[in-house]
Amino acid sequence: MAVTLCGVWMPNPTLSGNVLPSQIKPSSTALAATPHLVSSCTIQIVGGKSHGQYVNERVNTNRTSEESLWTNLDADLYHWTKTLRPIQWYPGHIAKTEKELKEQLKLMDVVIEVRDARIPLSTSHPQMESWLGNRKRILVLNREDMISTEDRNAWATYYAMQGIKVVFSNGQLGMGSMRLSRLAKALASGVNVKRRAKGLLPRPVRAGIVGYPNVGKSSLINRLLKRRMCPAAPRPGVTRELKWVHFGRDLELLDSPGIIPMRISDQSAAIKLAICDDIGERSYDVADVAAILVQMLMRLPSVGSKNLYNRYKIDSDGLCGNIFVHKLAVQLFNGDTHQAAFRILTDFRKGKFGWIALERPPR
Repeated sequence: MAVTLCGVWMPNPTLSGNVLPSQIKPSSTALAATPHLVSSCTIQIVGGKSHGQYVNERVNTNRTSEESLWTNLDADLYHWTKTLRPIQWYPGHIAKTEKELKEQLKLMDVVIEVRDARIPLSTSHPQMESWLGNRKRILVLNREDMISTEDRNAWATYYAMQGIKVVFSNGQLGMGSMRLSRLAKALASGVNVKRRAKGLLPRPVRAGIVGYPNVGKSSLINRLLKRRMCPAAPRPGVTRELKWVHFGRDLELLDSPGIIPMRISDQSAAIKLAICDDIGERSYDVADVAAILVQMLMRLPSVGSKNLYNRYKIDSDGLCGNIFVHKLAVQLFNGDTHQAAFRILTDFRKGKFGWIALERPPR
């Protein structure tokens, strides 16, 4: 079911492809290329404002403009999704897993919640807080290699201000896995202190790894163990049962299937799950999701219409996403919109537009 996404909600005038340079916050790459802007902030000029004050004002203006961009993009995304068939995906094994997981949580010393670094909010289970209670938790933002340094810094600051311990990782290459292991043991070190006080022998720390489907839970465990102990594949729903594995003599890890709400009320989040391949493909129309992705990319300064043109040789200015998908289908796939849409989604998932997040921290 391909729905035309043109109409009153297509171009937001504040987010058009012709965004002024002064309205866009410089990327980390741009800042690195112009170090004099940073160093000059310390120079004081006698009389009036210092150069640093002017730089700070520009930075504050750019930050406000960027916040406005993400706020308007979220508002547009909400209205785009209202015209589409709702995305819902709840395989039968998840209900069973959820029940078993709640029981296993009672045995855990620390819970490791894994989210997709591209969409940390959309991969946050709405009931997770109530399930965990006062249990110690580590938040892992996996696939850090798929977001920019600017995105990473924004999320690191956001969670640090909330007092949440966060680890950025790359489950495919193992980055962050050893830090995660040390942090889990440190957080649960009090367990064996209490056991010794009671005259009991020490036992391994029990850590449960939980999160949405296909966010990289099993890959993270395999990297920790340095061998393939848990089935892992780049698609949702591969892990279907809970499994305890031993990491040395002092840490036990529980691998669990992805858990997702029975009903997804936030369809903006559902679209992002589909774009990032964190939900079953049968739950959504590929052409609809690709069309919305195109409209999002056109509004992001790090991508924009120029990069879309460089990739596909199709002028996207003034086009709604659905028309763009149809043009690509005619140009490369003999009119097959499904293949064209799948190519766009695959290109995003492989970083062909650059490594970008689809969410920024709320203000």
